[in-house]
Amino acid sequence: MVNVYIIAGPTATGKTDVAIELAKRIDGEIVSCDSMQLYKYMDIGSAKPTKEEMEQVSHHLIGVIEPSDFFTVARYQKMAFQAIDDIVSRGKTPIVVGGTGLYLNSLLYIMDFAAKPIDQKRRIELEAMNGEDLYAYLLEINSGAAERIHPNNKKKVIRAIEATELGKEVKPFEECNIKNKSHNFKLYGLLWDRKTLYERINQRVENMIEAGLVDEVKNLFSMGLTSDNYSMKGIGYKEIIEYLNGNYTLDEAVHLIKKNTRHFAKRQQTWFKKYEDMIWLNVDEDTNIADTVEKIL
Repeated sequence: MVNVYIIAGPTATGKTDVAIELAKRIDGEIVSCDSMQLYKYMDIGSAKPTKEEMEQVSHHLIGVIEPSDFFTVARYQKMAFQAIDDIVSRGKTPIVVGGTGLYLNSLLYIMDFAAKPIDQKRRIELEAMNGEDLYAYLLEINSGAAERIHPNNKKKVIRAIEATELGKEVKPFEECNIKNKSHNFKLYGLLWDRKTLYERINQRVENMIEAGLVDEVKNLFSMGLTSDNYSMKGIGYKEIIEYLNGNYTLDEAVHLIKKNTRHFAKRQQTWFKKYEDMIWLNVDEDTNIADTVEKIL
């Protein structure tokens, strides 16, 4: 059975650097597991690998869909396995890299996406409701699912309502435990101490602003995208939108991006710690990437 290496961890942990070095050592190719890097034209805010990095090693699922598209976990699963199988067919080794936990789940566990199709008319009705009413409705029809979802996470609340109305059980992460044995997944997580990781996150946000994140969002606006597009709800994009709409100063927007990214990193860490097979690798600013790859190998 073919090995599929997985390099996971919160944002700003240096996953790309480790994955590229690993790919060079084992004749590998990288498959992104990042929900934002899938989109075209969204390079800075999603922290995509640079052109130079992607020239060193072949990357898959980077900038492959339009930012106006509505993208699902089921679609990611299909595209990711197609990429993995293609890499294997050419005698190379797949390396899945990223921090989107649900996407990673779709590879590691048997997840049934063969449910009834989404009722688009009902979806529009639900999206038109305010968040408080949506959550109250979910609490009424499926209190168990409501307890696992934050009231402000409108996207997840809507999906839980849809699943409940379709008669499909909404399972928590812990119950999605039937492992996918089609590949030999080898999981590695990069672990930083929290203080240093938060400093790296803050610096990364500063670098994004200097690299032109504001202009990137303006360009997306010029293409017809708005805050209603799912792609524009990502951290970094939604705060800059508020700045451009006059609701924040740029300093306030930058502060919020840093804060929201730190909170996101904490949630990512909590998610990944649920993987019993994850081998954690302690890294810091003095860690040699080659040494980390040696540990993996």
